Amino acid sequence: EKVTAEDGAPLTISIPQNEGGQIHAHVWRAEIGRNRLYLLDADIPDNDPADRELSERLYGGDSRMRIRQEVLLGVGGVRALEALDILPGVYHLNEGHCALAPLELCAKRMEREGLDFEEARRRVSQQTVFTTHTPVPAGHDRFEIQLFDEIVGWMRTALGLDHRTFHGLGRTNLDDPNEPFCMTVLALKMSEYCNGVSHIHGRVSRSMWSGLWPNRPESEVPIGHITNGIHVSSFLAEEMRALYDRHLESGWEESMEEPETWQPIDEVPPEEMWETHQILKSRLLDFIQRRVDEQKAPDGSDPGEIKPGSGMEPDILTIGFARRFALYKRADLILSDMERFKAMINDAERPIQIIYAGKAHPKDDGAKELIQQIIDLTTDPTFAGRVVFLADYGLDVARHMIQGVDVWLNNPRRPQEACGTSGQKAVFNGVLNGSILDGWWAEAYDGANGFAIGDGREYINPNEQDDYDARALYDVLEHEILPAYYQVDEAGLHREWVDRMKWAIQSLGWRFNADRMLLDYLREAYLPAVGATSAETP
Repeated sequence: EKVTAEDGAPLTISIPQNEGGQIHAHVWRAEIGRNRLYLLDADIPDNDPADRELSERLYGGDSRMRIRQEVLLGVGGVRALEALDILPGVYHLNEGHCALAPLELCAKRMEREGLDFEEARRRVSQQTVFTTHTPVPAGHDRFEIQLFDEIVGWMRTALGLDHRTFHGLGRTNLDDPNEPFCMTVLALKMSEYCNGVSHIHGRVSRSMWSGLWPNRPESEVPIGHITNGIHVSSFLAEEMRALYDRHLESGWEESMEEPETWQPIDEVPPEEMWETHQILKSRLLDFIQRRVDEQKAPDGSDPGEIKPGSGMEPDILTIGFARRFALYKRADLILSDMERFKAMINDAERPIQIIYAGKAHPKDDGAKELIQQIIDLTTDPTFAGRVVFLADYGLDVARHMIQGVDVWLNNPRRPQEACGTSGQKAVFNGVLNGSILDGWWAEAYDGANGFAIGDGREYINPNEQDDYDARALYDVLEHEILPAYYQVDEAGLHREWVDRMKWAIQSLGWRFNADRMLLDYLREAYLPAVGATSAETP
C-alpha cells in the first residue's frame, strides 16, 4: 500500500540534482511475512518523464540511468527511512548499488551535529555493514568521473570536500584522474565490517580489493565471509515439509540451525523418502509438458523436429540447470563433447535427461546465443526429446526444478561463483548436488552428500580450466552419478541414492539455512556495530 503523510497525501521524498531540480519518489509499504518492506516509486506526476522511468526496471538503460537509480536507492533510501521516523542502529549495504547511503548519513550528521567529514565518516562507518556478492569485475559498478560529477556533484558540496577527496572515496588510487568512480570501493571505504558470501569468496574479495590496504598482507585485508543460507519455507515442497513434520521433532522450523534437528532424517524409511521424491519428479515432468505447450519457444512442429520433453520419463536420471546465463556459469560445459553427451542421452541402460532454464542479461549477447544453441537441441531428434529449455524463468519454474530433479548441476568457472544458493534450495528437497568445488559447495561437500566435479584446481588459462572441468564433469557422471542412481536392490529401491539424499539433508540442512546465516550476521556484524555506536552515545 502507498504510505501517506499526516495530511493524507502520499509520503514523498525528494533528492536534489545538480541543475537545481529535484527527483521525487512516493513510498510504498509491503508486508512480507513478519517483515516490512519499503519501496520507492519514481513514476509520479511530479517528475520529468525521464525521471519517471528510474524505478521501472532493474536492467536496461545506460550508465546515466544506472547512476541515477543508485542515487535514488542510496540517498532516497536514507531519506525515506527518516521520513518514516525509522532510525536504524545498523545500515546493511548489499552490493555497491546503495553505497551513496553512508555519504547521505554523513551529510546529515555534519549538518545536525557540527562534525567535520572525517569524524562523521568514522561514526557512520561504525554502524555500516557491507556485503559484496560477486567476484566478477563486471558486477561492480564503475562510472566515469565526469558523469559522476554531473549527477552526484551536489553531494560533494554538501560534504564540504574538494574534488580529490570526493573522487578518492571511489578510487583505489586517489591521484589517478583516469580511474572511474567505483561504488564497491566507496562501500568498502565507508563500512567498518565487510564480508563476502562464502569462504572462497572472502578470499577472492581480499585479493580483488587488497589495493585499498597497500600496507597490509592480503590475508589481513579486513574482508571476512558469512556464507549465504536460504529461506527454507520459500522453496520447500509441501510433500517434503510433511515428511519433516512426521519425522523431525515438533517445532523443527524454529531450530533449523541446530545439527540435532536434522539427525532423525537418518531414521526415515528409504521407501518413504524415494516415494516422496518420485511424486515431486512426476509433478515436474507434468509441469514441463504443460509449459512446453504454452511457452513461446520452438515446439517441434516443424518437419524433422521433435517435441521438447517428449522423451522424458520418470525413471531416467534427471539433471537440472537453472540460473542466470552468465557465461562463466558455463551452461554448455556438458555439451563440450557432443558425441559423449549424445551417448549419455541415448544410452539404452543408463540414459540422462536435462532441463535448462534461465535468463541472460539484456546486454549479454554471448549468453543469448548460448540459450539459442540449447533451444536448438531441444527439437533435434538426435536428443530424443530429452533436452528441454523452460522459458520465462521465475520462481514457479525454479520451485518445480529444485524440488523435482535428481541432480542439481552447477559448473561455474572457479572461483567466480560467490556462493550459489540454488543448490542449497535443492538440498532441502532431497535433490543431490553435482557441482564444481566453488562457492558454498567447497564448504559443503564431504564425499557422501552429493558429487564433486573435479578437485578444485584452478588454471590461469580459462581454456585449460574448461577442458579440465569438462573431463571431470563427464567422469563424475559416468563413474559416480549414473552408477549410483541406477543401482537398484532386490526390492527395486535406489537405496544408495536415497542414503545420499538423507545424508545431504542431515549434514547440510543445519548449515545452509537463513536462520544460521542471520545468527552469523548478528554475532559478527550487527552486535559489534550497535555496541560501537552505543559506546559513543552520551
